[in-house]
Amino acid sequence: MTRVGLVDDDALVRAGLSMILGADPGIEVVGEAGDGSGAVELVHRHRPDVLLMDVRMPTMDGIAATKAVTALADHPAIIMLTTFDMDEYVFTALEAGASGFLLKDTPPTELIQAVHVVARGDAMLAPTVTRRMLSHFSQANPGSAPEPHAGLDTLTERETEVLGAVGAGLSNAQIGARLFMSEATVKAHVSKIFSKLDCTNRVQIAIIAHEAGLTAIDQPPA
Repeated sequence: MTRVGLVDDDALVRAGLSMILGADPGIEVVGEAGDGSGAVELVHRHRPDVLLMDVRMPTMDGIAATKAVTALADHPAIIMLTTFDMDEYVFTALEAGASGFLLKDTPPTELIQAVHVVARGDAMLAPTVTRRMLSHFSQANPGSAPEPHAGLDTLTERETEVLGAVGAGLSNAQIGARLFMSEATVKAHVSKIFSKLDCTNRVQIAIIAHEAGLTAIDQPPA
């Protein structure tokens, strides 16, 4: 059972998140807080495995709260959940120690999946955030031509196609629609790619795809 804490200054949002997550038999919502300072207290009192943290909150915002929580021993994984996908929020949140960054319009199934992913110790970013990360990476390394990842030679043709689609920032559902596969099959391919490339999250394999020239990151997928 994954124990989850909810931190958002909007009680209605917290209620909605609690209803969505509570529908999963493997998730238990153990506490709520209305601002960042309450998040720290929530962690001390309820010891959640995962925190869903809003960015913009009074008293102490989500970025400051993330820094405070990740400074604690045995701290929970943190997913930033916000209506804003602005670059400064993404990079600051990840630098503060967040394990994921999702938008509040993320479908319920993907939100539940994200909780399970970060509870396992992996990272989870929304596809739009992945594209921003890759654009930032490209701008920070203009004209660079790194050596292709050695594990690329071990990928099948289909796995290479999936790798390129991940690099373009597509979700599993979008990849399935584009490559005419079921979402379960896409998930299986992504899992094999993680293993063969020795990666733990989609950002890492997306960067490998970009470095190998398998995707055009400046052209968002249709």
